Amino acid sequence: MIKKLLITMCSCIFIDQLIKIIVRIFVDLNDSYVIINNFFYLTRVHNLGAAWGILAGNRYFLIFVALIFIIIFYFIFIKDKKITNFEAISYGILLGGIIGNLIDRLIYGYVIDYLDFYPFGYNYPVFNFADMCIVISIVLVVIKMIKDDHNGKVYNK
Repeated sequence: MIKKLLITMCSCIFIDQLIKIIVRIFVDLNDSYVIINNFFYLTRVHNLGAAWGILAGNRYFLIFVALIFIIIFYFIFIKDKKITNFEAISYGILLGGIIGNLIDRLIYGYVIDYLDFYPFGYNYPVFNFADMCIVISIVLVVIKMIKDDHNGKVYNK
């Protein structure tokens, strides 16, 4: 299962970094292109913080937190564990997203964001593929935990 996790993780990192390279080449900083008018735009911004710009300007702290999370996650959820296909893919997506943004912080000092949505007129914060990976994987892990709890696999009540 570790092989599936690594393939998934590397695929997510590759896709994330490829998209960011394309965005860096073809979209100038703060430029915006209409994809779906009044709903979806391609807008290049540099995020100096975490989600929604939280902790902006704390590059080294965010790098440290990402590295610590990866290490702790590995020892708690992966090392010496027999994980399922579902878990391997979910964990691979999560780690791929975290590492994708970590690469940006290490190389550029910021994260490149470009997906800009305006649902119901609300200007949602701009995000990227790596962010999507993180959110999707967390949803998958929570669904698995709820399903396992419902089936009596997590807690012995």
